[in-house]
Amino acid sequence: MPQLPFDPTRRTFVEQALALAATAIAGSTTSASVRGDESRARKVGPNDKVRVAVIGVNGQGGAHLNEWLSLPDVEVVAICDCDPAAYEKHGKRFEKLARKPDFIQDIRTLLERQDIDAVSIATPNHWHAVMAVWAMQAGKDVYVEKPCSHNVDEGRVITQWARKLGRMCQMGAQSRSMTGTREMLDFVKAGKLGPVKAAHAICFRQRNSIGLVDTPAPIPPGLDFDLWAGPAPKVVPIRKKLHYDWHWNRVTGNGDLGNQNPHELDKCRWALGKQELPKRVVSLGGRLGYIDNGDVANSQVTIFSWDDAILISDVRGLPIRTPVTFGLAKAKPFGGAATIFYGTEGFAVAPSYNSGAAFDYEGNELKAWSGGSYQQHFANFVKAIRSRRHEDLHLDIEDGHLSSALAHLGNVSWALGEPVAPGTRPTLAAGDPHVVASLDTFNGYLTDHQIDFEKTTLKLGRELTIDPQTERSTDDEADRLFTRDYRKGYELPRV
Repeated sequence: MPQLPFDPTRRTFVEQALALAATAIAGSTTSASVRGDESRARKVGPNDKVRVAVIGVNGQGGAHLNEWLSLPDVEVVAICDCDPAAYEKHGKRFEKLARKPDFIQDIRTLLERQDIDAVSIATPNHWHAVMAVWAMQAGKDVYVEKPCSHNVDEGRVITQWARKLGRMCQMGAQSRSMTGTREMLDFVKAGKLGPVKAAHAICFRQRNSIGLVDTPAPIPPGLDFDLWAGPAPKVVPIRKKLHYDWHWNRVTGNGDLGNQNPHELDKCRWALGKQELPKRVVSLGGRLGYIDNGDVANSQVTIFSWDDAILISDVRGLPIRTPVTFGLAKAKPFGGAATIFYGTEGFAVAPSYNSGAAFDYEGNELKAWSGGSYQQHFANFVKAIRSRRHEDLHLDIEDGHLSSALAHLGNVSWALGEPVAPGTRPTLAAGDPHVVASLDTFNGYLTDHQIDFEKTTLKLGRELTIDPQTERSTDDEADRLFTRDYRKGYELPRV
């Protein structure tokens, strides 16, 4: 029997039991109560407002809320969060609304409602896939924050459900809809820089230590920790605070490779035109420069290799003390998050989510672009809800899966790595000039911080070989890290 995302002790028990019986007779793979067919979903007419529920509003969900409240053809009807304080902190913005959004603490209760067309998910990463699938089974369309998944396997499962149920599912990497970025990528993909066979996803964002304690994080009053943990083990993490710092623990987060970098990885994969996973991956780095309760890398170079292309992810969570230009003529030093696309005739740089410029290799500017806002991505999702065509989505879940999986592959490589001496380099693409430039400056960055490698370990990850068709590794130990164990009651439904 498939896992039900709703509590069978609730008032819908009889309806669910009858539906299950009918489904069993029909030989369906999912119960009728969660089948997500069109009988469960309202068809949104051209003059109807799209009714949205936002799930998780303590952090990025606040930005979701802003965008939905600003769209004239959308009504926010409910907010779901396991922490009531997250809802209450947005109280003032609700005072001007004709209808105050309902607060619902339990996602299962929310999904029983028939007055919701779509959900917007901004929970910790470990919840994204289960929540997205449950919502689609309940007849809702889904906007889910990056990364759309917590591991490689989950993204493909979400995609399978979206296609099976005909749901619209968009990942929240907002650059995909911003005018400046789209125009820049049109230029790149039109061959104006020559063939692009290398790209660089940069995340130079300082991430301070989360501190070192030996006691469980305090649970905020009223927070339902069982719901917070969801698919993960119901164990309170050892750290100073529960919220936000989940990014830096692998049970719930994916480090900055899976936090900030999916934005940049997505643009790079888009520029390279790759619609499949790479064949080889290796990652080098560590949680370097401080000792705390985090267990993911804060500084990490990851190399992704296809037969004819290279993508480099460069994450540096300590301050940049020596300017980095990667040897590009007249380039401004890189900081924050950025992407570089290397063509045979020139290169393009995107220093923000909505802008970019192209140059020849002498540093002469060829063209520049800017413009766009977060709201364009949310509006694009609404457009697809009305058209019922996933092709109208600027970042359909399959693209979201492929870009998120890049981060997960890098983290799997690193997790299976071994301690190495400073200066050690991967052998994958060792002669590529862009790889050399990235590793040269990475070594300089570590030297600038005088890292004590006896206290914080540098690891060279295992080089993984991937079959892009099956999205599996030839390494059984790596394959086991492509998924996870799910706590009873919070399993990921499979197609």
